[in-house]
Amino acid sequence: MYLLGSRMYVKCTRCHVALCLKDAQRCQSSAAHLEQHDFLKGAPHRKHPGVTNLKTVRLPEQLQVAAQSVLKRADVKSLSEKAHKLSNFLWSRKRATETSQLREKGVLLEKKFLEQERDIHTDGIDRKLEARIRKRVLSELRRTTYHRTPLRYKCIIVLKQFFIDWGCEVLCVLLDNSALISLRCWHVSRYDEDLGLVYMAARLAGGYAAVLRALNEIKKRDPVFVPYSLLDFGSGLGTGTWASHTLWGDSLKEYVCVDSSGDMNTLAEQLLRGGNDVDNPVIKQVYFRQFLPVSPKVQFDLVIAAFSLSELATLDERLNVIFTLWRKTNSYLVLVENGTKDGHQILMEARDTILKREDDVKHDLRRPSIFAPCTHELPCPKLIKQHVVPCNFSQFYYPLPLLKSQERQQEKLSYLIISRSDEEKPQKTERWYMARLISQVRRRPRHVQCQLCCANGELKQLAVTARCHGKDMYRCARSSDWGDLLPVFHAEDDNTENKTR
Repeated sequence: MYLLGSRMYVKCTRCHVALCLKDAQRCQSSAAHLEQHDFLKGAPHRKHPGVTNLKTVRLPEQLQVAAQSVLKRADVKSLSEKAHKLSNFLWSRKRATETSQLREKGVLLEKKFLEQERDIHTDGIDRKLEARIRKRVLSELRRTTYHRTPLRYKCIIVLKQFFIDWGCEVLCVLLDNSALISLRCWHVSRYDEDLGLVYMAARLAGGYAAVLRALNEIKKRDPVFVPYSLLDFGSGLGTGTWASHTLWGDSLKEYVCVDSSGDMNTLAEQLLRGGNDVDNPVIKQVYFRQFLPVSPKVQFDLVIAAFSLSELATLDERLNVIFTLWRKTNSYLVLVENGTKDGHQILMEARDTILKREDDVKHDLRRPSIFAPCTHELPCPKLIKQHVVPCNFSQFYYPLPLLKSQERQQEKLSYLIISRSDEEKPQKTERWYMARLISQVRRRPRHVQCQLCCANGELKQLAVTARCHGKDMYRCARSSDWGDLLPVFHAEDDNTENKTR
């Protein structure tokens, strides 16, 4: 056997004729350059720098024992059933519909149903058809719309005037004849002691796992960062405090937990004291407040808001709180929400607000920079698709032992981490960049299917092979999972990459 050019030959043992065995074709992909860079930084492929996922998360032993003690002492009836119902409610809950959105939706529905009826009935629309359209509009609004307050008389007057201005006569008749109509009413959840105990059984483990997963991104990618102070807005049971203490330990000297519910603050303090009234808390220097301090002069190294923005009634309230939290951020602002469409869109509202909105009085001149999960500061490519799919990630965890099911569960979350940057990002000279894996990695024989959110703001479907992309990148891809970062080369030939449309 011998090699001549790009072909491999073997000699026949009988006739001694050289036969071409195969063409040794070489892939001319620019991935060959990837191996020339030490992107692994000496780590094995299964622990490459882009791996930020955690294994199945368990509650800290002291927190778990304290939660069990509190719940057993309270002796809540049908706790498992109530916890299951509360979890389903919190997951399926949507944002309150703004009044302007409600008006626009009513107008669009009225026009849509009118056009459908005109296509069927070419002789015109009589009163019976108008009544049917009114019923369909009302039914659709009831089915799909959450409104902050019941649609009572005052709201009806506002809507009626709007529809008159737009010439929507059908909806005006609808409103005249429906003075006591109400949509599905959205209201702020008020957590008293009883509901707080159910919330502890339902969400303590899942909330802790979600916050820990988001904070681990900072711990892994910025090992030099050691926070001194923490602000947890909407702290609830203090999962942000426990997760931060798990990662950074005693380096944190000050924890400020803000929650409007005094009963939730009391429960969180009981958990810190091991479920008892002892004067020696597990985590010291934790201070509870019911109102967010608004002074921008006092900043915190780490600011967390987990599952709290979705509890604010209006868009204006959310944006004001987001901007206040950003003013109080010294290093990192971490936002966590449910991995639903609404949760993702709330985070994108926060992202756009911080990146684009100018502060009237600038106390900190450092610019905001998106740290995670986005690898760019362009519009989210998932939101511009025809069928919007939320950008979410998963984290496995073990629930509290009090519940019937002890199998590991999955928490789906959306998160956003914004950092303060002292200067503009330097221009990268490497031929590779880090892209975010936004779905499950599909491992196939000799190739790996990866869906990536790239640094240029585009979604790409990439089939990684050792032949075209190099052994290092191939092994990294096989070792990566949903939510990790993957080193990707700047492609010169796009034969292996296809944009998702």
